[in-house]
Amino acid sequence: MDVPAIRIQQFGVQFYQAALSAEAVGQLVAFEVLTYDARTKMSRRPSKSGADKAKINWELLENVIRASAEAYQRPIISKKISELAEYYHLCAELNTLPSIPGSVLLVADRRLDFQQSGRDKFYGNLIIPAEVGVLRVLDGQHRLLALHQMQTDPAVTSGGRSLKEFYVPTVIFDFLPPDHAVEMFVTINAKHTRLNPSHIISLAGRRLYKDEWLAAAHDTIRALNEDRDSPLAGQIKVLGVGPGKVSQAALADEIKAIFTNMAAASESAAKQFRDDSRRFFVSYFKQVARTFESAWYGRKYSIKSGTALRAFIRIVPDVLQIIRSRRGEVTDALKIREAIAPWALSIGDRRFETEGEWKLKLLGGTQSTVDLLTRELRAGLQPR
Repeated sequence: MDVPAIRIQQFGVQFYQAALSAEAVGQLVAFEVLTYDARTKMSRRPSKSGADKAKINWELLENVIRASAEAYQRPIISKKISELAEYYHLCAELNTLPSIPGSVLLVADRRLDFQQSGRDKFYGNLIIPAEVGVLRVLDGQHRLLALHQMQTDPAVTSGGRSLKEFYVPTVIFDFLPPDHAVEMFVTINAKHTRLNPSHIISLAGRRLYKDEWLAAAHDTIRALNEDRDSPLAGQIKVLGVGPGKVSQAALADEIKAIFTNMAAASESAAKQFRDDSRRFFVSYFKQVARTFESAWYGRKYSIKSGTALRAFIRIVPDVLQIIRSRRGEVTDALKIREAIAPWALSIGDRRFETEGEWKLKLLGGTQSTVDLLTRELRAGLQPR
């Protein structure tokens, strides 16, 4: 497929500006979202309203979205698709508004050929293989999905409103390295689209400027959320969406702080614990659940709130110190249980009753709840 294009050079980076027809977008562009559950594609359904002019075929859209752990796009926000489709309908009716005036950013999965036109090396034809998925979306996925929906919507295509002459302004990068693509995606979306902090954490190890400790924290949280033996399985919103009740972002900073503080004292010790962290934290929270069994499995307790979990994570260095002082392995479930056993008496389940002591200390304390609980847990590790 030959497309008229402008070749642009910036600091040794080459990319192209081109106008792709709606038909070409449908043929060439792959839609994908980052997820660790292939069944999760849409973040939520929009409210059904009889006044909506845009009738969205959600099943059709979901079928064109690929979900994988290798992607970097956020889960699709169906409300945003609905709003864009409504706007596109308005544009089609008025014929005085451009529906996609700004460029969408696309990344080719290979080097593309460019044939210059005449003597000017910047103008010519970009040759794109006519293959489904040869282009991936870096920015503008919701806009293009709404356009995809319009191509099958009789309300738009009827009455002479053909999309054959509909063109989308694009910027095409021909083979952007994966870490560069992730870095650009986060930079573009972190602020002006308010990309979920948990989603950014999930990309920490895949960016051009990697944060290895934050990436390790993410891997640990995934283990807590996905390991069948974990008492927190399915309860963490790893990407900021889903059925879980606790945000990944709230926990990741606490785990990263443990790694970085360890690294300040000993880089090798920090890396060793990083390698053991998934096994340790799953075992650790299993023992916490066992120590506070009534609170953990009861309905009227706040022990699995983000606040309580952060405190349990913040106290981990103290637990590790106790285990090591007894010459134990940090991943040994029995040694972990022995280290935190004093909590059963010194703290007790009642401390986490939502309408009891938890609420009283939340309202009456001058310290943050996390700091207060951490101090109590630290003191409670000492046998009475």
